[in-house]
Amino acid sequence: MTIPFRNITFLSLITLSAGLAGCDASSNPKENKVTVANLPVTQLITKDTTLHQDYVSDIQAVRHVEIRAKVGGFLEQILVDEGQEVKKGQPLFKINAQEYQSEFAKAKANFNSATAEAMTAEVEVKRVQILVEKKVISPSELQMAKAKLKAAQAKVAEARSAQENAAARVAYTYIKAPYNGIIDRIPLKVGSLIEEGTLLTSISDINTVYAYFEVSEKEYLQYAKAELSGEDNRHGQIQLILADGSTYPHAGKIETMEGVFEPNTGSIAFRAKFPNPNKLLKHHSSGKVRLFNEVDSALLLPQKATFEIQDKNFVYVVGKDNKVKTKSFEPKARFSHFYIVESGLEPGEKVVYEGVQTLREGVTIDPELIQMDSLLTASAK
Repeated sequence: MTIPFRNITFLSLITLSAGLAGCDASSNPKENKVTVANLPVTQLITKDTTLHQDYVSDIQAVRHVEIRAKVGGFLEQILVDEGQEVKKGQPLFKINAQEYQSEFAKAKANFNSATAEAMTAEVEVKRVQILVEKKVISPSELQMAKAKLKAAQAKVAEARSAQENAAARVAYTYIKAPYNGIIDRIPLKVGSLIEEGTLLTSISDINTVYAYFEVSEKEYLQYAKAELSGEDNRHGQIQLILADGSTYPHAGKIETMEGVFEPNTGSIAFRAKFPNPNKLLKHHSSGKVRLFNEVDSALLLPQKATFEIQDKNFVYVVGKDNKVKTKSFEPKARFSHFYIVESGLEPGEKVVYEGVQTLREGVTIDPELIQMDSLLTASAK
């Protein structure tokens, strides 16, 4: 059978192309090796590290009470201003006392009258006593006289109580500070008609403040074990981070904790105490309590060197031949720009620090070593 010339030409071209491709593949085997130039890597080290954890806190005055009226009437005077610092016993408000002064005068007159009656009854008892001794009258008369004396004495006691109560109500028209503190908002104005129990203001003692915050059961156990073991740690001394991000200049100390875990969240509330000499912190200020924890020989790993696949953490480890392979690890904690590794990695291993998004398993790189200490120093700035 004769093959047409154009088919011979086509077959020849196919054969020539295949031969050239085969020669090219066999003569340049290095072309299969992909190299990524100058990727930074770092070597994992262990280092004693201080971790910190922040907790949202509610700051409260050590003493904060509402000042309420004990008697009703017209508010005659407001003797302080909002935000003013007051001393214990200092008058704050005055309620019109005319009505209560009248009641006191009446109670005082009743007391004087009852006292006079008791004195008369006492004289009568002595007189009757003499007559009974002389057998002028019967002993029953003496018993009646003594009974009248007891009744008169009871009236004196009742009148004294009424007088003291009236005097107290007069005193209640002057509302005084129960302790040194700062006056809060005053909702009423002079001339307001108030009733017994009306809220006049509140007063806060903020020379020191409490910071309440909640921690998980795991963190509570870490703290409790450290305290029981007497380890040298910084759990007791804590910092307060203010709402503007600045650090409060005075350190605080954990004083106590609640006795019951919150069933819905599994957390427990701690109470820390901070000095407040400049009155910077106010009742119900916001902030974050910062707790510290010392970790010995922590294996450090830059967060920039990691990536996630299906909720698992990985890094690219560089082998002796400069090939990279993926390796998973379990983080123990995170601080600043680093992880503390729980398991999966070892000290001395080299990992790719940057460019992990463009890598794949088995790629050969040209590593450029960056010391871990320099990364730690840079992150601290």
